Amino acid sequence: MTAAQPSLSVITIVYNNVKDIERTMLSVLGQSYPYIEYILIDGASTDGTKERIQKYETRLAKYISEPDKGIYDAMNKGLALATGDYVLFMNSGDEIYASDTVAEVFKSATSADIYYGETEMFNQNWESLGQRRHKAPENFNWKSFRYGMNISHQAIYVKRSLTCPYDLQYKYSSDIDWIIKAAKKATSAVNTRRYVAKYLVGGVSKKKHLESLKERFRIFSKYYGFIPNLFNHFLIALNLTKYFVRHGRTND
Repeated sequence: MTAAQPSLSVITIVYNNVKDIERTMLSVLGQSYPYIEYILIDGASTDGTKERIQKYETRLAKYISEPDKGIYDAMNKGLALATGDYVLFMNSGDEIYASDTVAEVFKSATSADIYYGETEMFNQNWESLGQRRHKAPENFNWKSFRYGMNISHQAIYVKRSLTCPYDLQYKYSSDIDWIIKAAKKATSAVNTRRYVAKYLVGGVSKKKHLESLKERFRIFSKYYGFIPNLFNHFLIALNLTKYFVRHGRTND
Protein backbone atom coordinates (compact mmCIF):
# COMPACT_ATOMS: atom_id res chain seq x y z
CA MET A 1 0.00 0.00 0.00
CA THR A 2 1.09 3.57 -0.51
CA ALA A 3 1.43 6.03 2.36
CA ALA A 4 -1.75 7.71 1.15
CA GLN A 5 -3.69 4.45 1.19
CA PRO A 6 -2.69 2.43 4.25
CA SER A 7 -4.31 -0.87 5.07
CA LEU A 8 -6.45 -1.25 8.18
CA SER A 9 -7.07 -4.38 10.22
CA VAL A 10 -10.44 -4.11 11.94
CA ILE A 11 -10.81 -6.64 14.74
CA THR A 12 -14.15 -7.60 16.26
CA ILE A 13 -14.41 -9.89 19.27
CA VAL A 14 -17.71 -11.38 20.35
CA TYR A 15 -19.20 -13.93 22.71
CA ASN A 16 -22.92 -14.75 22.80
CA ASN A 17 -24.16 -11.46 21.36
CA VAL A 18 -26.44 -12.48 18.52
CA LYS A 19 -28.51 -9.33 19.14
CA ASP A 20 -25.76 -6.91 18.11
CA ILE A 21 -23.06 -8.70 16.12
CA GLU A 22 -24.65 -8.27 12.69
CA ARG A 23 -25.03 -4.52 13.14
CA THR A 24 -21.36 -4.22 14.06
CA MET A 25 -20.24 -6.38 11.15
CA LEU A 26 -22.28 -4.42 8.62
CA SER A 27 -20.76 -1.15 9.82
CA VAL A 28 -17.32 -2.57 8.93
CA LEU A 29 -18.27 -4.45 5.78
CA GLY A 30 -20.12 -1.39 4.49
CA GLN A 31 -17.08 0.89 4.55
CA SER A 32 -16.24 2.64 1.30
CA TYR A 33 -12.51 2.36 2.03
CA PRO A 34 -11.16 -0.62 0.04
CA TYR A 35 -8.09 -1.59 2.07
CA ILE A 36 -9.69 -3.20 5.11
CA GLU A 37 -8.82 -6.60 6.54
CA TYR A 38 -11.71 -7.70 8.74
CA ILE A 39 -10.85 -10.19 11.50
CA LEU A 40 -13.52 -11.72 13.69
CA ILE A 41 -12.80 -13.61 16.91
CA ASP A 42 -15.71 -15.49 18.51
CA GLY A 43 -15.35 -17.14 21.90
CA ALA A 44 -17.31 -20.27 20.84
CA SER A 45 -20.74 -18.67 21.16
CA THR A 46 -23.77 -20.90 21.71
CA ASP A 47 -26.65 -18.42 21.22
CA GLY A 48 -26.76 -18.23 17.43
CA THR A 49 -23.94 -15.72 17.10
CA LYS A 50 -21.79 -18.14 15.09
CA GLU A 51 -24.59 -18.76 12.60
CA ARG A 52 -25.09 -15.00 12.19
CA ILE A 53 -21.37 -14.52 11.54
CA GLN A 54 -21.31 -17.33 9.01
CA LYS A 55 -23.72 -15.39 6.79
CA TYR A 56 -20.79 -13.08 6.05
CA GLU A 57 -17.87 -15.48 6.46
CA THR A 58 -16.75 -15.20 2.83
CA ARG A 59 -16.24 -11.45 3.36
CA LEU A 60 -14.02 -11.93 6.41
CA ALA A 61 -10.25 -12.02 6.07
CA LYS A 62 -9.92 -14.26 9.13
CA TYR A 63 -12.42 -15.90 11.45
CA ILE A 64 -11.89 -17.95 14.59
CA SER A 65 -14.52 -19.50 16.86
CA GLU A 66 -13.00 -21.15 19.92
CA PRO A 67 -12.95 -20.75 23.71
CA ASP A 68 -10.73 -18.00 25.09
CA LYS A 69 -9.52 -16.76 28.46
CA GLY A 70 -11.43 -13.50 28.37
CA ILE A 71 -11.85 -10.33 26.36
CA TYR A 72 -8.17 -9.37 26.14
CA ASP A 73 -7.05 -12.90 25.31
CA ALA A 74 -9.52 -12.77 22.39
CA MET A 75 -8.20 -9.35 21.37
CA ASN A 76 -4.64 -10.71 21.43
CA LYS A 77 -5.70 -13.49 19.06
CA GLY A 78 -7.04 -10.90 16.64
CA LEU A 79 -3.94 -8.73 16.97
CA ALA A 80 -1.68 -11.71 16.25
CA LEU A 81 -3.58 -12.34 13.00
CA ALA A 82 -3.55 -8.71 11.85
CA THR A 83 -1.38 -7.71 8.89
CA GLY A 84 -2.67 -4.16 8.26
CA ASP A 85 -0.64 -0.98 8.62
CA TYR A 86 -3.09 0.11 11.32
CA VAL A 87 -5.39 -1.70 13.73
CA LEU A 88 -8.84 -0.76 15.01
CA PHE A 89 -10.89 -2.71 17.56
CA MET A 90 -14.61 -2.55 16.87
CA ASN A 91 -16.16 -4.99 19.30
CA SER A 92 -19.64 -6.49 19.12
CA GLY A 93 -22.31 -3.89 19.79
CA ASP A 94 -20.25 -0.93 18.58
CA GLU A 95 -20.10 0.57 15.09
CA ILE A 96 -17.84 2.52 12.81
CA TYR A 97 -19.68 5.82 12.67
CA ALA A 98 -20.57 6.10 8.95
CA SER A 99 -19.80 4.29 5.70
CA ASP A 100 -17.10 6.81 4.74
CA THR A 101 -15.51 7.10 8.19
CA VAL A 102 -12.36 5.05 7.54
CA ALA A 103 -11.73 6.87 4.25
CA GLU A 104 -12.16 10.24 5.97
CA VAL A 105 -9.88 9.25 8.86
CA PHE A 106 -6.99 8.42 6.55
CA LYS A 107 -7.72 11.46 4.41
CA SER A 108 -7.22 13.74 7.42
CA ALA A 109 -3.42 13.33 7.41
CA THR A 110 -0.67 11.19 5.90
CA SER A 111 1.22 8.49 7.81
CA ALA A 112 0.32 9.47 11.36
CA ASP A 113 1.19 7.02 14.12
CA ILE A 114 -2.27 7.43 15.65
CA TYR A 115 -5.59 8.77 14.35
CA TYR A 116 -8.43 9.47 16.76
CA GLY A 117 -11.83 11.11 16.99
CA GLU A 118 -15.06 11.44 18.93
CA THR A 119 -17.52 8.76 20.02
CA GLU A 120 -21.31 8.90 20.19
CA MET A 121 -22.90 6.86 22.98
CA PHE A 122 -25.95 4.61 22.54
CA ASN A 123 -28.12 2.69 25.02
CA GLN A 124 -29.35 -0.90 24.76
CA ASN A 125 -32.25 0.20 22.53
CA TRP A 126 -29.76 1.90 20.21
CA GLU A 127 -30.97 5.36 21.16
CA SER A 128 -28.34 8.10 21.11
CA LEU A 129 -27.08 9.42 24.44
CA GLY A 130 -24.92 12.03 22.74
CA GLN A 131 -21.19 12.60 22.93
CA ARG A 132 -19.00 11.01 25.58
CA ARG A 133 -18.49 13.04 28.75
CA HIS A 134 -14.76 12.95 28.05
CA LYS A 135 -14.22 14.81 24.79
CA ALA A 136 -11.20 13.87 22.70
CA PRO A 137 -8.26 16.17 23.47
CA GLU A 138 -7.11 18.64 20.85
CA ASN A 139 -3.62 17.14 21.09
CA PHE A 140 -3.16 13.57 22.30
CA ASN A 141 -0.11 11.91 23.84
CA TRP A 142 0.57 9.23 26.45
CA LYS A 143 -0.10 11.67 29.30
CA SER A 144 -3.56 12.61 28.02
CA PHE A 145 -5.38 10.00 30.13
CA ARG A 146 -4.29 11.61 33.42
CA TYR A 147 -7.77 13.06 33.97
CA GLY A 148 -9.76 10.18 32.48
CA MET A 149 -9.91 8.05 29.35
CA ASN A 150 -10.73 10.82 26.88
CA ILE A 151 -10.51 8.64 23.75
CA SER A 152 -12.57 5.48 23.55
CA HIS A 153 -10.95 2.29 22.35
CA GLN A 154 -13.26 2.16 19.32
CA ALA A 155 -12.19 5.65 18.24
CA ILE A 156 -8.43 5.20 17.92
CA TYR A 157 -6.51 3.86 14.91
CA VAL A 158 -3.01 2.76 15.93
CA LYS A 159 -0.09 1.93 13.67
CA ARG A 160 0.35 -1.81 14.11
CA SER A 161 4.13 -1.55 14.44
CA LEU A 162 3.61 0.39 17.69
CA THR A 163 1.35 -2.21 19.31
CA CYS A 164 2.08 -5.04 21.69
CA PRO A 165 -0.17 -7.75 23.16
CA TYR A 166 -2.68 -6.74 25.81
CA ASP A 167 -1.46 -7.33 29.36
CA LEU A 168 -3.65 -10.15 30.70
CA GLN A 169 -3.05 -9.19 34.33
CA TYR A 170 -5.77 -6.57 33.72
CA LYS A 171 -9.23 -8.04 33.23
CA TYR A 172 -11.26 -4.85 32.63
CA SER A 173 -8.95 -1.98 31.69
CA SER A 174 -6.07 -3.47 29.72
CA ASP A 175 -7.13 -1.34 26.74
CA ILE A 176 -6.02 1.77 28.64
CA ASP A 177 -2.61 0.25 29.33
CA TRP A 178 -2.37 -0.81 25.66
CA ILE A 179 -3.16 2.64 24.30
CA ILE A 180 -0.73 4.38 26.67
CA LYS A 181 2.07 1.99 25.66
CA ALA A 182 1.43 2.68 21.97
CA ALA A 183 1.14 6.43 22.57
CA LYS A 184 4.52 6.49 24.34
CA LYS A 185 6.09 5.17 21.12
CA ALA A 186 4.13 7.48 18.81
CA THR A 187 5.60 10.66 17.37
CA SER A 188 2.41 11.91 15.68
CA ALA A 189 -1.24 11.69 16.69
CA VAL A 190 -3.90 13.25 14.48
CA ASN A 191 -7.23 14.52 15.77
CA THR A 192 -9.66 13.87 12.92
CA ARG A 193 -12.17 16.29 14.54
CA ARG A 194 -15.09 14.07 13.62
CA TYR A 195 -17.22 11.32 15.08
CA VAL A 196 -15.58 8.01 14.20
CA ALA A 197 -17.41 5.47 16.38
CA LYS A 198 -20.71 4.57 17.99
CA TYR A 199 -20.39 2.93 21.39
CA LEU A 200 -22.93 0.65 23.09
CA VAL A 201 -23.03 1.55 26.79
CA GLY A 202 -22.92 -1.34 29.24
CA GLY A 203 -19.84 -3.43 28.43
CA VAL A 204 -17.81 -5.57 30.82
CA SER A 205 -16.06 -2.56 32.35
CA LYS A 206 -19.46 -1.05 33.17
CA LYS A 207 -20.85 -4.25 34.68
CA LYS A 208 -17.71 -4.59 36.82
CA HIS A 209 -17.38 -0.86 37.37
CA LEU A 210 -15.60 -0.88 40.75
CA GLU A 211 -13.07 -3.50 39.65
CA SER A 212 -12.51 -1.53 36.43
CA LEU A 213 -11.90 1.69 38.38
CA LYS A 214 -9.39 -0.07 40.64
CA GLU A 215 -7.49 -1.34 37.61
CA ARG A 216 -7.53 2.09 36.01
CA PHE A 217 -6.07 3.57 39.20
CA ARG A 218 -3.27 0.98 39.18
CA ILE A 219 -2.52 1.65 35.51
CA PHE A 220 -2.53 5.43 35.88
CA SER A 221 -0.32 5.20 38.99
CA LYS A 222 2.16 3.06 37.06
CA TYR A 223 2.54 5.68 34.33
CA TYR A 224 1.86 8.97 36.11
CA GLY A 225 2.96 8.28 39.70
CA PHE A 226 0.87 7.42 42.76
CA ILE A 227 0.67 10.89 44.38
CA PRO A 228 -0.06 12.79 41.13
CA ASN A 229 -2.67 10.14 40.32
CA LEU A 230 -4.40 10.69 43.68
CA PHE A 231 -4.61 14.42 42.96
CA ASN A 232 -5.80 13.80 39.39
CA HIS A 233 -8.55 11.49 40.65
CA PHE A 234 -9.72 14.19 43.05
CA LEU A 235 -10.12 16.47 40.01
CA ILE A 236 -11.84 13.68 38.06
CA ALA A 237 -14.35 13.19 40.91
CA LEU A 238 -14.97 16.93 41.08
CA ASN A 239 -15.58 17.19 37.34
CA LEU A 240 -17.82 14.10 37.41
CA THR A 241 -19.94 15.65 40.14
CA LYS A 242 -20.31 18.87 38.15
CA TYR A 243 -21.24 16.91 35.02
CA PHE A 244 -23.84 14.86 36.88
CA VAL A 245 -25.42 17.98 38.38
CA ARG A 246 -25.71 19.55 34.90
CA HIS A 247 -26.72 16.48 32.87
CA GLY A 248 -28.05 13.88 35.31
CA ARG A 249 -25.92 11.09 33.82
CA THR A 250 -22.27 10.02 33.90
CA ASN A 251 -21.73 8.05 30.70
CA ASP A 252 -18.10 7.89 29.63
